[in-house]
Amino acid sequence: MKRLALSAAIALLLAAGAALPALAKDTGMIFVSTEKGNEVVVLDKDYNVVKRIKTSRRPRDMHFNADHTLLYVACGDDDAIDIIDVEKLEVVDSIPTGPSPEVFAFSPDEKLIYVSNEEDSRLEAIDVESRISVQDVPTGAEPEGVLVTPDGKTAFVTSEVADMVHVVDTATGAVTKNILVGTRPRRFILTPDGSELWVSCELSSEIYIIDTKTLEIKGDSLIFVPPGFREEDVTPVGMAVTQDGSKIYVSLGRANHVAVVDAKTHDVLQYILVGKRAWSVDLSRDEKTAIVANGLSDDITVIDTASMKPVKSLPIGRVPHSVVIDD
Repeated sequence: MKRLALSAAIALLLAAGAALPALAKDTGMIFVSTEKGNEVVVLDKDYNVVKRIKTSRRPRDMHFNADHTLLYVACGDDDAIDIIDVEKLEVVDSIPTGPSPEVFAFSPDEKLIYVSNEEDSRLEAIDVESRISVQDVPTGAEPEGVLVTPDGKTAFVTSEVADMVHVVDTATGAVTKNILVGTRPRRFILTPDGSELWVSCELSSEIYIIDTKTLEIKGDSLIFVPPGFREEDVTPVGMAVTQDGSKIYVSLGRANHVAVVDAKTHDVLQYILVGKRAWSVDLSRDEKTAIVANGLSDDITVIDTASMKPVKSLPIGRVPHSVVIDD
């Protein structure tokens, strides 16, 4: 009887394990979208290109699902978010969107995708399972950056033309506040404690910091002037934050540098020379490496974060836009 009971228990455990979602293998692979190559380039841990995945036209922003089994890619010229199977390294599905999807974010439960549709000036919420648009929020012209708070109650979206950050109540789909920032706001980063929202403003060469409790601008904007460049040469866009929230990496666009910023004092710890038009930056999980997509030199730069120096640049394809690391 005891043997039978034990066998039954083992069978139940095995069945329960089979019902659990499979986790990705933590491959360490690097994925880079190329706007004019119409592909996502995949590199292994040693920076060898292992595959070029053809996508819909003009792939830009990319995000993994929570278990990293799928990679979602916004494709602006085909009004779609392609879905890549991370194990197969191929496009397995596509979600239709409004005109010219640029940047997107998941709701915390991953049931919704909030996507900025650049050409019709709207933030669209799409049900992932049904592929149906369930919310359509008017914004200022040319919305881009999108961020959803960890509690899922608020979405932030930038308007490049209106120079605003729109605050959206996700329950009602209503804009509850417009926050005036610098010229041509692009992207967001939320500090790990959730207290600050950093906003990159490309054409005014600034980072604005918003207090997430008061929804007011905190202090003065941050200005960057790498050696040999003028303030007007600096066009900050992408950002990445360390897990402890101590440092923020800011890609400075046409200034061809990444700034490493002390998140508390706002001092620039280092300017790191990279490729032309540094656009997107991502950190490896151990935070020993940062990888930057350089849009005008058609390459990526690998940065050693301990020394805060570039270690290599690698050709990728036409106009790299975003980079994400599967770890």
